[in-house]
Amino acid sequence: MKNNLRFSLRKKTVLIIILMAILLSGAAILTCGLVFSRASDENYRLQASELAATIASVVDPDQVADLREQVSSVYDATEEKVGSEEMDSPKYNDYLQRFASVTESDSYREVYQVLRGIQDANHVESVYILYVDVPTRSTVYLVDASDDPCYPGNFDPVYEMNDLVLENPEVGFPAYITNTEAYGWLVSAGVAIHDSEGNVIAHAFTDISMNDVKNSQRTFLLSLLLLLALLTAALCAVYVLVVNRMLVKPVNRLAEAARQYYDGGDGEEESGGQGDRETFAALDIKTGDEIEDLSLAMQQMERDMNTYIRNLTAVTAEKERIGAELNVATQIQADMLPRIFPPFPDRTEFDIYATMDPAKEVGGDFYDFFLIDDDHLALVMADVSGKGVPAALFMVIAKTLIKNRALMGGSPGEILAYVNDQLCEGNDAGLFVTVWLAILEISTGKGMAANAGHEHPALRRGDGTYELVKYRHSPAVATLEGIRFREHEFQLEPGDSLFVYTDGVAEATDANNELFGEERTLAALNRDPAASPKDLLANVKEGIDTFVGDAMQFDDITMLGLHYFGSKTEET
Repeated sequence: MKNNLRFSLRKKTVLIIILMAILLSGAAILTCGLVFSRASDENYRLQASELAATIASVVDPDQVADLREQVSSVYDATEEKVGSEEMDSPKYNDYLQRFASVTESDSYREVYQVLRGIQDANHVESVYILYVDVPTRSTVYLVDASDDPCYPGNFDPVYEMNDLVLENPEVGFPAYITNTEAYGWLVSAGVAIHDSEGNVIAHAFTDISMNDVKNSQRTFLLSLLLLLALLTAALCAVYVLVVNRMLVKPVNRLAEAARQYYDGGDGEEESGGQGDRETFAALDIKTGDEIEDLSLAMQQMERDMNTYIRNLTAVTAEKERIGAELNVATQIQADMLPRIFPPFPDRTEFDIYATMDPAKEVGGDFYDFFLIDDDHLALVMADVSGKGVPAALFMVIAKTLIKNRALMGGSPGEILAYVNDQLCEGNDAGLFVTVWLAILEISTGKGMAANAGHEHPALRRGDGTYELVKYRHSPAVATLEGIRFREHEFQLEPGDSLFVYTDGVAEATDANNELFGEERTLAALNRDPAASPKDLLANVKEGIDTFVGDAMQFDDITMLGLHYFGSKTEET
């Protein structure tokens, strides 16, 4: 449906040209018609006025005065007057008989001959003389030389100029144009006739027919319309040819090249792939205008896109290689952490479980637990500054140093001091690691812990709830050589539970940039405080996921839970 309503550029161009031609032709015809009409009207008004003035100057004013006196005497004595519009009525002949004496007078004949000669010589519709009867405010005919005359005594009470002439007879009747069904287009004018004393005794009139002029005007406009139509058709044809060659065809070629480029291009296999297309380069558009500039811009775009695709292909391949290596690194890192639970199936004194969810492919957090000897269990929770591969490499070194040094013996403080000095050597990247390290005597529940800038652990006593165990921290490992780390003694009784974690737990952030925090962490722990370490960590992770929602994870989330049952010796 949408394609059926589309107009091509060629159709739009033709439509616009036709509309413009119609508007311009209409404006031209209207302008020419108005100019022609006004010029011809003004010319005929001037002719009528000049001819009326000629009549007024050549007739004998004494004879006109005599005719007016004769007509006035009969006109005034006539009770029922007949107007010019009643010339076809039965009473018109009776009316004429009263004025027969006027038409038989010498004055009438002589004036009529003068008027008739002027009329025939100038080929006008009619010339006549009348006067204005003041009491009746009508014009009364004296002599009419036309082929269909108004005889003496006929009157016309509806002249538009009567009031003006009554006020100032010298004005006469300025030329005016009428269009009636009976006479068609006429231009009329009247000029005052003066007697020997300078008084206005009558007005000389002339009527000139404009029917031929109006017909000529219509013929002229029709001819002009036909000429403009032919000229418009010719211009449209020429313009369409020019536009088709200079605009439509180049644009269509560009559009077709764009479609080929989008579809993959013709001959892509021969050109060497998507990074070596030459769809626009094959165009040779030479229009010398913006279309050529557009073609050159598209060619440059194609070259840039080819370069970009080649670079993107190389980058993608490199990214895939790095991704594959990162997957291997992720697996190696996961393999370095204890993953088999229960880790010590033959040991019934405790139950332990731990998890790590890296924010990226590889993380900087790590946990560890291992037996130093049959009666001592080492617990490690650590967080390397930074993320990604650098933190993961630093994490591997730190984890290895901590475990190796712990297996050699010593307190948590001594172990961290040794690891700190080793990590500070050659640490140009300035990485450091926060560590919570504890060594638990399994048989007695006595423990010693060192906290190097790490989160406070949470402890649950017997049937109670989890609470944070807060005490002063030491600086993080690898911040400064020669640091001594404080140690903290603790005692686990049978039934006690321990929870340690990295800052990714408390600092988990929701969409409103609000932290999960310590209070929510304790609430998640105490939702089922008697749960096994595995279920306990699952409850905390569920609380974090519910709080964070769809917000992105920015930090590794690492947790370790321990439940101490005590040794058989203690129970005995």
